[in-house]
Amino acid sequence: MAAAAAALAPALRCSLGRHQALSGPAGRRGRWPSPAEGSSLRPCSTRAALDGINKAVVDRIIRVDHAGEYGANRIYAGQMAVLGRSAAGPLIQQMWNQEKDHLKKFNELMVAYRVRPTVLLPFWNIAGFVLGAGSSLLGKKGAMACTVAVEESISDHYNNQIRTLMEEDPEKYRELMQIIKQCRDDELEHHDIGLEHDAERAPAYSVLKTVIQLGCKAAIYLSERI
Repeated sequence: MAAAAAALAPALRCSLGRHQALSGPAGRRGRWPSPAEGSSLRPCSTRAALDGINKAVVDRIIRVDHAGEYGANRIYAGQMAVLGRSAAGPLIQQMWNQEKDHLKKFNELMVAYRVRPTVLLPFWNIAGFVLGAGSSLLGKKGAMACTVAVEESISDHYNNQIRTLMEEDPEKYRELMQIIKQCRDDELEHHDIGLEHDAERAPAYSVLKTVIQLGCKAAIYLSERI
């Protein structure tokens, strides 16, 4: 187990680098796990990094998480296109900035582990933007309802991944789990922000939330496999 954990570390060290603290709406930001504080990104030995891990599991996790963070960025882009100049704009931008940070992290992990992206990225590019812009046409409450629905689905998805990695080997995948936990905590914060800003008062909130979450489940299922 110790040898496998040591083999996993190089890719994560290559991908983690230095992470600046985020300044979210509530100011409750942590840091990505970093083996060497202040270190910058370095080339890594992919062969060493991949030895001893369940490549199929790691590929599936990184691929779908990359797709999810890519889609989240497109949702916030759509929201900003409609509400960017409104009073809700700064709040949406703050959440979007955090999603940009998540996407950057998973981009780095994709390279470190040589994981191919889902072939559905062009579709998520359009679908995410349309969902963000479309929900925002209902106003701030509609945008927040979309945020609550998506972030609830994604945080549940991250919890499932953490359980999977715990069952595989919690020590071997410790740093990867820390990254996923940080993302999950950010998504939960976004969920709570949405509720605090009247998401539940959006028109047809229950229907809107159900439809969006069904879409999220389908996106997760497909992005893991294609």
